[in-house]
Amino acid sequence: MKKDLEFVLQQQKEIMLLAGTGALLEWDRETYMPKQGIMNRAEQAAIVSRLVHEKVVSEKFYGALKRLVKPRTLRKLSAMHQFIVKRAFKDVRKARKLPPEFVAEMARTTALANHAWVEAKQKNRFRLFAPHLKKIVELKRRQAKLIGLEGHPYNSLLDGFEEGMTVEKLRKTFSYLKAELLKLLEEIKQSKKFREQGKKLFRKKFPVEKQKKLCRLAYGLILPAAESRLDVSAHPFTTTIGRHDVRITTRYHEENPFFSLSATVHESGHALYELQLPKQFEHTFIFDAPSLGVHESQSLFWENMVLMNEGFWDYFYQRFCKEVREELKGLSRKEVLEKLNEVKPSFIRVDADEVTYPLHVILRFELELGLIEGKIKVNDLPKLWNRKMKQYLGITPGKDSEGVLQDTHWSIGHIGYFPTYALGAIYAVQLYKRLLKEMPSARKQIANGNFEPVKGWLHKKVHCHGRKFTAEEIIRKATGKNLDSEGFVSYLREKYSKIYGLK
Repeated sequence: MKKDLEFVLQQQKEIMLLAGTGALLEWDRETYMPKQGIMNRAEQAAIVSRLVHEKVVSEKFYGALKRLVKPRTLRKLSAMHQFIVKRAFKDVRKARKLPPEFVAEMARTTALANHAWVEAKQKNRFRLFAPHLKKIVELKRRQAKLIGLEGHPYNSLLDGFEEGMTVEKLRKTFSYLKAELLKLLEEIKQSKKFREQGKKLFRKKFPVEKQKKLCRLAYGLILPAAESRLDVSAHPFTTTIGRHDVRITTRYHEENPFFSLSATVHESGHALYELQLPKQFEHTFIFDAPSLGVHESQSLFWENMVLMNEGFWDYFYQRFCKEVREELKGLSRKEVLEKLNEVKPSFIRVDADEVTYPLHVILRFELELGLIEGKIKVNDLPKLWNRKMKQYLGITPGKDSEGVLQDTHWSIGHIGYFPTYALGAIYAVQLYKRLLKEMPSARKQIANGNFEPVKGWLHKKVHCHGRKFTAEEIIRKATGKNLDSEGFVSYLREKYSKIYGLK
């Protein structure tokens, strides 16, 4: 038993270190890698992915885990080691369903596809990316068959991002959300305030260097500089190289400093989660979030519940104005908050407001289902995308970069990922409501620039568990409720009824 446990712990450590190496290669590809380095990087990524997968599915690792999970042996382990062994056994059984050559092919295909996506987006030509996406869809269909969960084939892909979630559950949740949000959006559109909004706050372009100062300031309020870094990429993201090395990126628009600020705070929420995972589980499969929905709840918590809250601007307003004095003469704190909380249908998901954001997610979910079912062809995606945008948001993208090419996810094989964004938004609201109930002084703490109590609460309620429990268990323990879509809609209706003067 002792030798098996020692081997299992060492094997997980090597797997996690290799995974961190792969994350470093991906981070460099998205930030500093020379354009011509893509072919070599694709091969490097494929080799690392294959090595990780071979270690995960090795007979020796699986055999040791099988012996350790036997009830008589498992009872002799400490509580911590029981968690580690049970989680590893479950993950390994699932991973063994994917052959090493399939994993390497997926890594190679997505590395090339991501590079093609960047070029296609820059040139607004979906057809440059389409052949790569066709191959990815074929591979994901194969993956769904190999994993073979019950029900819809998409369940096998979704489970990799939101364990335990199913198409059947999502259809019910998203059907309710779509109906309620379309109704709320229409009411907002009919309001006097909506008709009058849209005045430009910026009298001239906002220099990137000034935006960088603002983003650095916000980033520093949430993350320790010694354990993280902030860079630039085509699509903002967070990646973890190791326990004390978490990296985030943002993107700057000279016309709108709020984009880079929101993206920085959003990614900082992800990074804080990674940095506050339970250290006793470092180098094990528990040293992670239980689902991407829970992970997304942390980024949206900081973006929507903190950055867009008036308490934050009680603290940040003067610092903001110090950097933008020339660009925004006479800008009031009230105007900043109104702009941040403005509801306005937009082409880009990451630019979307709280009300329309889930509709962007539902659109993608519906298209992904069609791709996996074979009811939608890759070449038809641009027109179908535009049709749904018109149906849900009343606007039609004028170019592919504003539509079907805007997100990186499909290029890296993340079909099944998008629903977690909507789930995360719901979880974030649940957590915020619970925070205010348990810590009534939270708003005042934020207004004073003291974010430590909020960080501590999130650590205690969410971060400290890692993957010891499922997403459903963690949210229920933290908030007293399961996924609460009705509570989410209630929060949005209450907030935006006040802003837009709805009855």
